[in-house]
Amino acid sequence: MTRPTEDELNSALAMAAQMRDKDLDPFLIAKSLLSENYRARCLQEVLVAADRYINMGMADSERTQLIRAIKKAKEMEAYSTHQRQDDFGLE
Repeated sequence: MTRPTEDELNSALAMAAQMRDKDLDPFLIAKSLLSENYRARCLQEVLVAADRYINMGMADSERTQLIRAIKKAKEMEAYSTHQRQDDFGLE
């Protein structure tokens, strides 16, 4: 299966938001789509920061950006799963 285009994804997300707002999501498909989209965007930031860190000679500023992106992704994951966040030891 191919990935949806940006327009297709935006349309699906808009419909999912409407379904959630009108409480028309009996199988939690809209909730799942919205949640996974947010999660994917956070993890994409980690990927971009990691790639930049590796390709920029592991510079301190890129390391800091990578740590912040990882922390943000972990905070999002902890919030969305209602779990306590553990430190990952890079600070």
